Amino acid sequence: MAVISFHSIEDRMVKQFVALHSGKSSERHPITGVPLAAATLRDCGRVLPGDAEIHANPRARSAVLRVAERTRAAVAPR
Repeated sequence: MAVISFHSIEDRMVKQFVALHSGKSSERHPITGVPLAAATLRDCGRVLPGDAEIHANPRARSAVLRVAERTRAAVAPR
């Protein structure tokens, strides 16, 4: 999954979605600390525009590309 956001509020929503589905902010067992839900995404990071891109296209300065890879198919609860 690759998402380009142009505003910080959009980026925050994407960041929280990826964190939730990658197990970083999911609920954990109170004693063992093991995540209760299996991770379905792997956070691959973000890409920001470089100085040359910002110089050539000033509107690109606020763009953020976030990338995540699906690790397994999500299983619907029964």
